[in-house]
Order: sequence, then structure tokens, then C-alpha cells
Amino acid sequence: MIGKRLNAAKKTNVIGPAPVAGPKHVAIIMDGNGRWAQKKGKIRTFGHKAGVESVRSVVRFARQNAIESLTLFAFSSENWKRPEEEVSVLMELFNLVLNSEAKRLHKNGVRLQVIGDLSAFDGKLVEKIRKAEEMTKDNADLVLNIAANYGGRWDIVNAAQQLANQVKEGKIHARDIDEAMFTAHTSTANLPELDLLIRTGGEHRISNFLLWQCAYAELYFTDVLWPDFNEDVFQLAVDDFNVRQRRFGLTGEQVIVSDD
Repeated sequence: MIGKRLNAAKKTNVIGPAPVAGPKHVAIIMDGNGRWAQKKGKIRTFGHKAGVESVRSVVRFARQNAIESLTLFAFSSENWKRPEEEVSVLMELFNLVLNSEAKRLHKNGVRLQVIGDLSAFDGKLVEKIRKAEEMTKDNADLVLNIAANYGGRWDIVNAAQQLANQVKEGKIHARDIDEAMFTAHTSTANLPELDLLIRTGGEHRISNFLLWQCAYAELYFTDVLWPDFNEDVFQLAVDDFNVRQRRFGLTGEQVIVSDD
């Protein structure tokens, strides 16, 4: 079967997937706000507030560079363990950003989505989220996904529970469940495949973010702290992505253009 597929590919003079022009879906772990503030002799929450400008920069860059979907890790399900004061400020900042940025996003053709378990949030905050999502739902220039109270393991478990319930109700058979069906029940079901995952702040881990979606994503780590992450640094990450050879399980020889 594999031989037949390769022979078919040779007939078109290309073996395997064609090169990708650029990332269509980029995710960013926005790390380093607290350390950035501490380096300046400020409290950690000062860094979170400064990071809002970096969010504006990356949204602007994404719109200008044909990125279809941008997913930002704003608050993980583990972040509740942080000092109470810091969590409180993060929630206040989330509220303020929704108030000040939703109309700006709408004006610029950006669709806002918040992914994660919203059941832990205050009812008024959830209402603001839903109103912002409703206002921007028909925008098509960029989908901006804010991951809040999100965890990759939670996403996988949540999808599994939905499918288990459908099996229990007799709507599907367990044997029918495949990767495509599972993906359709994750938080990013309506988005392109994840192409590029960026983490700022010098750490080299993905911290329970988009675990299912990262299967074939390219990873890019930078020492730049989030409040210093701007369009120039974003461009460096995209340039690095554009020169990589994405194999998707094939060999390097299989993804080059054949000379035959």
C-alpha cells in the first residue's frame, strides 16, 4: 500500500507533502511576565499588565501575515495555585482587556474565542466573554483564541467524556472513534491544524498546553520575556518555521521534489 502511494506521488513529480508557505495556526505560551517585572524592581503583576501590549503586537502581526488562527495561553488550569493576589489581578486584567479590546478586535475583523473550562470563572466574567464572542463571531480576518483555565489533559479528557456519552446513548459505536472524530470534540475543533508553538521566557517545555494538537507542530523557544515579545521577534519565529522541513512521519528524501 505504501509503495502504491509513493508511485502515485512520483507521477506528479513530488514525493510526499508539498512545502508549506507559512504557518496558518500559531500558538504562544506567554511566559516571563513576572521575571520581567522583577528585573525592573516591580511586583510580578506589573509584568502581566505590560504584557497586554505584546498581545496587541502579535495580533497585529498575525493579521498582516496571513496567519488564520492565533492561540494564546493566558491562564492555565494550574495557575490557580499561584499567590491569591496574583490570581486576583489576572482576573481583573482579563476583565479590563475584555472591556477595552473587544470592540477594537471587532473593528479589525478579528473573531474572539475563549477556550478552556469556564465553569470556574465568575458569572459576570463569563457573560462578558460570551458577549465578546457573539459580537465578533462573523469576523474572518483572524481567529484569536484565548486559552483560559485551559489544560491539554483537560481538553483530552473532556473530548473523551463527550465521546463516551455518545457511545452510552447509542449515537455512535466505540469502533467508530478515530483521530478525526476525537479532534472534532477538542477545544480547537474549528481551527486549522497547529503549525507552530512558540514559548517565550527561556523555558523549554509545553506545560500542558495543546497536548493533542502539538503532535506535528513545530516548536520554537526564545529567551525573550513576554513583555518584550514584539513583531520583530515574532518574525524571527516565523522565519525559523519557514526554513524547516516538515516530514509528518516521512523521511527527508520523501518530502523533496523528485528530479525524475
